[in-house]
Amino acid sequence: MSYKVAAFYQFVPLPDFRDLKDPLDRLCVRLGLKGSILLAAEGINGTIAGEARAIDAFIHECLTGALFSHRLDNLELKLSTAAEMPFRRLKIRLKREIVTLGDIATDPTRQVGSYVEPKAWNALLDTPDLLLIDTRNRFEVALGTFEGALDPGIDRFSEFRDFVDRQLDPRIHKTVAMFCTGGIRCEKASSFMLSRGFEAVYHLKGGVLKYLETVPEADSRWNGECFVFDERVALSHGLVERALARGDTDSD
Repeated sequence: MSYKVAAFYQFVPLPDFRDLKDPLDRLCVRLGLKGSILLAAEGINGTIAGEARAIDAFIHECLTGALFSHRLDNLELKLSTAAEMPFRRLKIRLKREIVTLGDIATDPTRQVGSYVEPKAWNALLDTPDLLLIDTRNRFEVALGTFEGALDPGIDRFSEFRDFVDRQLDPRIHKTVAMFCTGGIRCEKASSFMLSRGFEAVYHLKGGVLKYLETVPEADSRWNGECFVFDERVALSHGLVERALARGDTDSD
């Protein structure tokens, strides 16, 4: 059998996030789901896998059920498949941030860069004097990226703040575009850069995964594969899995 994989996140105030952990855990266990879900006061971030109908039931509960009380009304969701179960266990954890930048003042619910749909991304890449930034870590960049993208050379996303402060200048870099795996890191990164005085900040909506899902390979500007945080290791165009060799990990 094959498995359905759901990667999802939303920045949304969840002041009761600690109270959500146990009922969310019970829901996933009842549906036979495995994967990783992070809960914080700023929102939810996760990737889970299971039978197709179980994933569908989980998503339906998140969007319309009593658990989140209709607060996940703008859930960024990407669906793919796996030939084998890509997670070894279920982990639901409480965190300070659903993706760790380490800057409390950065709040994507207050300000965030301009979203660019995947079908409009190629046109943006042709913008004169555009600074294109890959916000992912050096291992991910090595597997694949967009041609001409600046590699910050970071090992963890929390190092992105120092990269911006050391190497970028809003007086010089007038137009900035960025991308990441699923979009979540760019939400934080663009919010942070706006707070540092950068004015025109764009980011790929849904990240590389949505781009690979949406844009035909013949039109794609993506080179290589996209690392994912489960045992499939990497996905290519059409979200086709390429490998099965690695234990599950976290995206921050």
